[in-house]
Amino acid sequence: MPPLILFMKVSAGEVYRVDLGMAGKVRYMLVVSRADPEPPRALALCVPITTQNRGSKYEVALPRVRFLREQSYANVQGLQAVQHHELEGLVGRMPAETLDHVKTALRFAMDL
Repeated sequence: MPPLILFMKVSAGEVYRVDLGMAGKVRYMLVVSRADPEPPRALALCVPITTQNRGSKYEVALPRVRFLREQSYANVQGLQAVQHHELEGLVGRMPAETLDHVKTALRFAMDL
């Protein structure tokens, strides 16, 4: 019998804490994948949020929101699939306009 896989309701624009397993570093990740009520896998496509800005088109300045202590950026070059069980806790949501800017940067990064 296959293992039971739990599917969370995860939506684009949500920000979660994720343990990336790199020297115990927990990072905020922005969900960019579409909400899917019946996904074939319990995965969310996410981009990391960082305070480091290298001034490239791969980084999107994020608005000052209550859960970010300093100026932060979405790094679309860090796009990765994250299993739902690795999304440790919802910390907030980015405005729709910000998500649009991130999607524009993703299209640039992937030459779409």
